[in-house]
Amino acid sequence: MLKNKSLVEPMDFTTEELEEIFALAEKMIDQPGEYSHKCDGKILATLFFEPSTRTRLSFESAMLRLGGQVLGFSEAASSSAAKGESLADTIKTVSEYSDIIAMRHPKEGSAALATQHTKVPFINAGDGGHQHPTQTLTDLLTIRKIKGCFNNLVIGVCGDLKFGRTTHSLVKAMSRYKDITFYFISPEELQVPEYIRYGLKEKGIPYKEVERLEEVIDQLDVLYMTRVQKERFFNEEDYVRLKDSYILDLEKLERAKKDLSIMHPLPRVNEIAVEVDADPRANYFDQVRYGVYARMALIVKLLGV
Repeated sequence: MLKNKSLVEPMDFTTEELEEIFALAEKMIDQPGEYSHKCDGKILATLFFEPSTRTRLSFESAMLRLGGQVLGFSEAASSSAAKGESLADTIKTVSEYSDIIAMRHPKEGSAALATQHTKVPFINAGDGGHQHPTQTLTDLLTIRKIKGCFNNLVIGVCGDLKFGRTTHSLVKAMSRYKDITFYFISPEELQVPEYIRYGLKEKGIPYKEVERLEEVIDQLDVLYMTRVQKERFFNEEDYVRLKDSYILDLEKLERAKKDLSIMHPLPRVNEIAVEVDADPRANYFDQVRYGVYARMALIVKLLGV
């Protein structure tokens, strides 16, 4: 069903197609050895026009674990883009060298443009502040593994909800499942965009906006933390007043459910205290591991191997 498709944004795939990916990813987690030669003879091109650690290495790890090979670049300066080559020509060229392409680019809409010029399946690894669909696949797989399902969950999203592309994608993706409730925890300056609110209202999905994490932490099944950046505030007084509200520590967790799942797209700065890492509810490094399997499953499905 997914063979030769491309992935630009999470909503490109139906819930049934996502189920195919997650079911395969879970098999890979349980029996990784059975998939170590699935992509023998296949080449993944990683075209990273801006720096990345986790996403690029996760894609490369995924392909290598499948027995495939990787070629590409990790910054625009080491590509012909530095000589003025158009993105369209880069994609056309790399399509001749590879069987599948993963690209990160600083310009929004670059991924959609790339799909018009590729001969092979294309995966958006992030296009500016627009979309990061494989992070969403990673987040969904993590929720599925930790909570066992996608339905009947209360999800708290905390931090920078205005500019955080991972939070927008997660909310849109989880909105397709049953009996979901959202709590949006952020300062007024960084509240979730109106189009997200509108989409939830249209579907009749309940949500509430609060400023302090302590108000709702005891009600959450999943807490998705993101970074609040000082530079997003209009004045420093507001930042100083609110900044500690968005640092998750063991004291705040005393009121949380015993089976709460704490997630974070990483990198972390100080929004989750290091002391939380030892808490069994901390799943953000599990996300990193599941991200490799989500990308492995995606590659196998798009290649149809």
